[in-house]
Amino acid sequence: MWPFSRRHHSKANQHFKPVVLVTGCSSGIGLALADLLYKHTEYRVVATARKKSLDKVRAQFQENDRFVVRELDVTSDEDRKRLILEIGKLWGGIDVLVNNAGISYRAVVEHMTSKDELLQIETNYLGPIGLIRLVLPHMRMTGRGKIINVSSVAGMLAMPTMSSYSASKFALEGACESLWYEMRPFGVQVCMVQPGFVHSNSFMNVYHTDQSDPTRNWSGPYKDFYQNMTPFISRMMNMSMTTPEKIAKIIVDVIEKENVPLWIPATFDAKLFYYIRRALPRRLLLPFLYWCLPKARNWGRGFSHKR
Repeated sequence: MWPFSRRHHSKANQHFKPVVLVTGCSSGIGLALADLLYKHTEYRVVATARKKSLDKVRAQFQENDRFVVRELDVTSDEDRKRLILEIGKLWGGIDVLVNNAGISYRAVVEHMTSKDELLQIETNYLGPIGLIRLVLPHMRMTGRGKIINVSSVAGMLAMPTMSSYSASKFALEGACESLWYEMRPFGVQVCMVQPGFVHSNSFMNVYHTDQSDPTRNWSGPYKDFYQNMTPFISRMMNMSMTTPEKIAKIIVDVIEKENVPLWIPATFDAKLFYYIRRALPRRLLLPFLYWCLPKARNWGRGFSHKR
C-alpha cells in the first residue's frame, strides 16, 4: 500500500495526489479538517455539507483544481451514488474516506420514536456504511485506501439520555471491526477515531424528540435525567482541552501514517474510559460509572414504587 504522505513518497509515485472525501464540513471537526486539508497541497479534497450549509462552506473555501465543495446528505442513497460517480469522473476515485457527518439525539429510550431512531441510525450508521460500500471497489482494486470514521467515546460506553446516539456508534464500530478483517488482504486500512468531550459548541446542536424538548420544562419521571445530564455535558465540553482543530490534526496524521490501528482514542477522557473499561470487572464498571453521574442517586425519586 502506498502511504499518503509527502515524506514517504518515492520518485515512482511523487505525482500521486490522494483523493480525500470528508463529510459534514459545515462546522466542528469537519470544518477544522477541511481547513487543514485545504493547506495540504499534496491532497485532492472533496468537502461536503448538506444543502442548507453549502453556501457557508463555499464562502469559507475558494475552490480550485484540488479542492472542491459538494452537496451531500449522507442519509440519501441518491446523493451518495451521485457524488461518488462525479468524483470518479473527476479524479478517478476516492483514496481516503473520512466519515465525519453525524447527529446526536438527547432523549431517554422511552422518549425516542421510530422516526427519531431511524434518522439517528441513517445519519450515523447507514449513511457512512453506504459510502463505504461505494468507495471500496476502487480501493480494493488499487490495493490502497483508508476508511476513517469519526466515532465517539459513546461507541465505547453508553450514557443516559444518549441511547440512540450510542447505538449508532456501537453499530458503526462493530461493522468496521468486521471490515478491518475483510479489507486487510486488499491493503485497505480501517480506523475509528474516538473523540470524547471536545471544546466546541456541538453540544448545543443536539436533536430532541417531542418529549425530551427543553421547552417542555422536563416534567415527569425523567426530569432529573435531563436537568442533570445537559449541564454536566456542557460543563465537560467547556472544561475539555481538546479542540476540533486537534482532532483534525489527528485525522491528518492517520491519513499520512503508513499503518494505523483500528481504534484511536482521541481525547484524554476517551483514553481514560478506554482503560477503565478494561481495568474494571463488568460487575463493577456500570455501578462505578453510575456513581460518577451528577446526583444520580436521586434520579426518578417520587415517580416509582421501587423498593
